[in-house]
Amino acid sequence: MSHVYCNICDICFLDATFPDRWIGRDGPTPWPPRSPDITPLDFFLWGYVKDKMFSTPVLDITYLKARITDAFATIAEDMLENTVERN
Repeated sequence: MSHVYCNICDICFLDATFPDRWIGRDGPTPWPPRSPDITPLDFFLWGYVKDKMFSTPVLDITYLKARITDAFATIAEDMLENTVERN
């Protein structure tokens, strides 16, 4: 069983940066641990994009934004269709 790690500094940062607008454990909007809103497509999409984004160190925010855009540009329609069809 996996657990979400969140320390007090993380919570303070989220509260300061996104007041009353973040979702998570001990947050203003609780997220259920086994949310039916998380679909196989969510797992595939975010896992794929994260792997592409962090394949090498990110230099700055501009570089990170470009990496996110590039990662999404590599997702082919058939990749998404296969993900939905398998589940």
